[in-house]
Amino acid sequence: MRMGTSAPAWHFVIAMAMAMASETFQEVPVAALGERLAALRLCEAPALEAVRRSLDRHGQMTAVVGFAASESIELIDGFKRMRAARALGWPTLRTKVVEVDVVDAKAMLPALHDARGLTELEEGWLVRSLHRDHGLLQATIAQRLGRHKSWVSRRLMLVEALDAAVQADVRLGLLAPRAAVALGQLPRGNQHASAGIVIRRGLTVRQTELLVSELLECADEAARAARLARYAEGPGPAARPGVRATRATRAEADGLAADLRTMLQLSGRLQARLLATPLDAHGAGASEVLAAGLRDLEPVLDALARSIHQALSTGRAVA
Repeated sequence: MRMGTSAPAWHFVIAMAMAMASETFQEVPVAALGERLAALRLCEAPALEAVRRSLDRHGQMTAVVGFAASESIELIDGFKRMRAARALGWPTLRTKVVEVDVVDAKAMLPALHDARGLTELEEGWLVRSLHRDHGLLQATIAQRLGRHKSWVSRRLMLVEALDAAVQADVRLGLLAPRAAVALGQLPRGNQHASAGIVIRRGLTVRQTELLVSELLECADEAARAARLARYAEGPGPAARPGVRATRATRAEADGLAADLRTMLQLSGRLQARLLATPLDAHGAGASEVLAAGLRDLEPVLDALARSIHQALSTGRAVA
């Protein structure tokens, strides 16, 4: 289990070990495998297709994990394998059945996915389920998951502040989880409209973060609405024929978005400092060095301004 800033509750670690030690393996009918815990996980279409191809080519190499419920074996790990097996028409899946209840099963999720880790949203869904559905205190959840109470609080705030429609977009594979986390910084009333822009225009995570940063800098709700309207009116990627969002072009777009954010931050900070303190207030020697640096910067900024103008006039930048 990945550790936070607090040690895990050893009684729960021991209980987990005992549950795993008492596990049994069964060939369980696919139709009898339950998905009650599937709401806590993401199942993106490309990953599901990759699992389906692997099962079709190599067979089942790893058992799914479940626990005995009243009328079924409820899955804890292996939802993609179960859905792929269902698509392939398999009658059964090799299943590791552990002796835990539903609360312990949910608490096992991070440990069972320690190699790749859960996304922040999945962690938030888990924390919310333990807190809202089972009435566990945040301190108890932190102890069960081996995390600090502040981590639990942040994850709970994340999902409860995030618009339900945006979370649905993530579940449908329309929006990257990290993009949704970025959108969660916005007022709830702006999140759905912003998500629609991100989806329609195919923005990367970094571009989404840049959009969020710009919206947060708006003075009021009217300014944010105007900024969103400007973004919404621009053409989406599909409106530019011949352009395909390959991994290489997306990586370049991510880099450009990061540079834009850095320039915006540095430019604002530099301007504020220049206006706040005259150069000669730094002393003779320091003011000469600073003046020389500013003189060197002027032609660079002039050239950048021309490049920006050219990019905007040829339609190569976001409208």
